[in-house]
Amino acid sequence: MLRNGLMTHVGALLLFGLIVCSWSYAGAEGEDCCLATADKPIPQRLVKSFYLQTADTGCRIPATVFTTKKNKKLCAPLPTKNNWVKKLMDKLNKKSKKTSKGKKQ
Repeated sequence: MLRNGLMTHVGALLLFGLIVCSWSYAGAEGEDCCLATADKPIPQRLVKSFYLQTADTGCRIPATVFTTKKNKKLCAPLPTKNNWVKKLMDKLNKKSKKTSKGKKQ
């Protein structure tokens, strides 16, 4: 009888631990992570900023995340030497430098 009760408690604790672990894992892969990327060029006029998503940020896949002027997140592949992602990032960086120079003066 005692053994049966102990097994029930151990089983309940294991189940609880599994639920907590899966819940915290789902939180790490939350709405801030891209789950897939689309290799479709995004017009510069729609984008205001970008950042790189890496495994260091707790996300499964590496990606370039562009933020639109309407605050939508668009997931693109990482930049390579001559792809559209790199070109768009360079344009946004140049635009950012111009506006920051204008604010300092």
